[in-house]
Amino acid sequence: MYQNYQSNKGIFSSLDWITIGLYVILIIWGWFSVCGASYDVSNPNVFGFESNSGKQLVWVGTSMLLAGALLMIEKRFYYNASTFIYVVMMMLLVLTIFIAPDTKGSRSWIPLGPVKLQPAEFAKFSVALAIGKYMDRYGFTLSNMKEFSKVVAMILLPMVLIIAQKETGTALVYLAFFLVLYREGMTGNVLFAGFAFVVYFVVGIKYEADLITDMPVSVGEFTVLWLAYIFTAILMLRYQRKCPYVVHTIVIGIAINLLAYLFSAYVIPFNVCIVQIIVNIGLMCYCASQYLYERHPRHILIMLFALSSTITFFACDYVFNNILRDHQRVRIEVLLGKKEDIRGAGYNVNQAKIAIGSGGFAGKGFLKGTQTKLRYVPEQDTDFIFCTVGEEEGFIGSAGVLLFYLAFIWRLIVLAERQPDTLGRVYGYSLVSIFIFHLFVNVGMVLGLTPVIGIPLPFFSYGGSSLWGFTLLLFIFLRMDAERNLKNK
Repeated sequence: MYQNYQSNKGIFSSLDWITIGLYVILIIWGWFSVCGASYDVSNPNVFGFESNSGKQLVWVGTSMLLAGALLMIEKRFYYNASTFIYVVMMMLLVLTIFIAPDTKGSRSWIPLGPVKLQPAEFAKFSVALAIGKYMDRYGFTLSNMKEFSKVVAMILLPMVLIIAQKETGTALVYLAFFLVLYREGMTGNVLFAGFAFVVYFVVGIKYEADLITDMPVSVGEFTVLWLAYIFTAILMLRYQRKCPYVVHTIVIGIAINLLAYLFSAYVIPFNVCIVQIIVNIGLMCYCASQYLYERHPRHILIMLFALSSTITFFACDYVFNNILRDHQRVRIEVLLGKKEDIRGAGYNVNQAKIAIGSGGFAGKGFLKGTQTKLRYVPEQDTDFIFCTVGEEEGFIGSAGVLLFYLAFIWRLIVLAERQPDTLGRVYGYSLVSIFIFHLFVNVGMVLGLTPVIGIPLPFFSYGGSSLWGFTLLLFIFLRMDAERNLKNK
């Protein structure tokens, strides 16, 4: 027992107290923000359990206890139990689909007496542990397609299960793990492809109804196919630049597309997209011929990218109109400027902007925000908590919150880089990526820069699942970091 005490004493002396201090500041700041967002003039007791601020205080206290308990668990346990934890969490996600009651259109919350928990929030740390352990194997490399596919499958599985719960916003958070893979050696082409498909979707949807003058072609269709050709050409020039026919092939394709456009614009109007599709197919055939000649997989990958880009041309409209739910379509249309709808889907964002703008430079003061007190902003203590910060604390408070988050994330990067093994480093960067995604999307949707997908602001948004989930993520990593000088796992 004395030896264990000495070991724990050594671990606690190695803890990164800067990160812990930032964590404490953020959750306390978050609690005051919840107070401001949920304050009821008729019932001013912010510590009462009947108020959200009182309940959040309980979650803060239990999170502190959880943090202390996590610091007592050795890293070796997480390494040995990571696969088991991942399997259990996946089973819980499956079970949630069937047993969770319908809550605002989703089945993601499991009631446990007086509280409700969201398993999707806790699944994040299990994925981080699982991919960290899998990648912490001798000889592992992401350049091996088989190994890369297994890691991607481990990330996509919880995403699919959470989407089945109709909780799309939370599912999208798991895309942050691809930033971790990029740090660990994944080719940047994967991120490039992801960026390209997002651009296709946004451009295709935004300009689908705008026709090119005197031509039976929409601006969206024409632009998406041009972008597909250009992006494919960029990949070909990067990986096949030594081939003397690459430039000629690309130039010929551009010339054919331009001639088709000019003929349709000034001679006989017709659907030039047909010609664009044929030219793109020509690029695929060229890549296939190069593969048959050189037998190098890069030609197949470029061909698959061109094929996927062309398929996306047809899929964008179908996904938007048949896969997305009504409120999701309207939110995207509002974000892209296709609809104003300040009384409907755009109401939350519009009111959040008004609240933030009314705070001015120094803010109205704690519990003095009129927009939040009069409940003009729906979900103002959860998804839109940042508008409360803007109204009560103004530009100074909002900038201060963002600076503290920046310091917190930067500190996590420093800790991740100093890990002695792949497990610790991958887990650390998973934590960093998840926090960045939550921060960017949450603040972005409050400011009207990103779609409203309903994900919490870490340590600020009201709710136990969110606070516990982020605490789990953080303090498992802090325990790992505290053991960084030990030789054995």
